[in-house]
Amino acid sequence: MRRTIIDTTNLELTEKVVSIKRVTKVVKGGRNMRFTALVVVGDSNGHVGVGLGKSTEIPEAIRKGKEDATKHLINVALDENNSITHDFLGKYGSATVLLKKAPEGTGIIAGGPARIVCELAGIKNIRTKALGSTNKQNVVLATIQGLSQIKTPEEVAAKRGKSVAEIMA
Repeated sequence: MRRTIIDTTNLELTEKVVSIKRVTKVVKGGRNMRFTALVVVGDSNGHVGVGLGKSTEIPEAIRKGKEDATKHLINVALDENNSITHDFLGKYGSATVLLKKAPEGTGIIAGGPARIVCELAGIKNIRTKALGSTNKQNVVLATIQGLSQIKTPEEVAAKRGKSVAEIMA
């Protein structure tokens, strides 16, 4: 994955909790209960990140998840009608998410975990399909992985040594 350091001081980040799980560890004296929170943050303008927080209390797990997500923000390449620039398959573990470019007016056609990531990234028109595993954590991470790999036509043109018009034709 391409990781670029993003300055978060001037970003208005909103957070959404995707899932909260209660995790139990059986020890000699009984059971230890902990919580893990999967949190997605984004500025609805091309920046989105995901984080996992673990703690004995739910609010603390969410706070830790939000901190982790802000550390792992990515840039998403958007086109003129707030969709992605090309179709792509994001993969993480056994989860695969198909991300398809959509015309203006389509809206976000996506399942729960992928929808949250797309909304917070600022994508308005996209079609997605979760293939393989439907585990929420893996679907979110596959979506993030796919969005981070999407390139703009300018990047592709520069890499190939051609003009944008030649690439788009």
